[in-house]
Amino acid sequence: MKQLKHSALFLAFILCASFAPMEIPVKGLQVGDTATDFALKNIDGSTVSLADYTDAKGFLVIFTCNTCPYAVAYEDRIIALDKKYKELGVPVIAINPNNPKAKPGDSFEAMKIRADEKGFSFPYLLDEGQTVYPKYGATKTPHVYLLEKTPNGNVVKYIGAIDDNYQDPAQVEETYAADAVDAMLAGEEIEVTLTKAIGCSIKV
Repeated sequence: MKQLKHSALFLAFILCASFAPMEIPVKGLQVGDTATDFALKNIDGSTVSLADYTDAKGFLVIFTCNTCPYAVAYEDRIIALDKKYKELGVPVIAINPNNPKAKPGDSFEAMKIRADEKGFSFPYLLDEGQTVYPKYGATKTPHVYLLEKTPNGNVVKYIGAIDDNYQDPAQVEETYAADAVDAMLAGEEIEVTLTKAIGCSIKV
């Protein structure tokens, strides 16, 4: 039974990655660029912008969703990143970029339910009208953008995956996002600034 469960989960990952709709070509942000701010609706009904966080040192902006198996597999790790780094001034800001008409499971109401079930400790925003993710250049869920808050704006320091093993957190060898935050906070050079985001394509 356990083997069948693992096989079904693996098949879900393959189907999500292999048979997803074609992505819209986007250029988006590069490491070193200044990120665009946004004003998006949170699951509590408030509107959230990066500018609201006056004391932040940076942000982990993570494009994610309810329905992608990769995103679901990373939920606990995203919660852990937020709990660790928001105390140090780098909160997680999660954004659902999917079109709910294409993926009803990613509707605003479904987002509220999922956040409550998992106990999300961070804002979970809907990219209504899908105007934000193309500006960033996100193509997958999850897709991470580490921003450093500077006097001249929020500068992109890292783009890509959370780590190197979506299937099993116990087998992770490279914690890309956490390593990037640690280096940024220490004022050190980030060794790996760009990795390939592994996940489902954004649904339009």
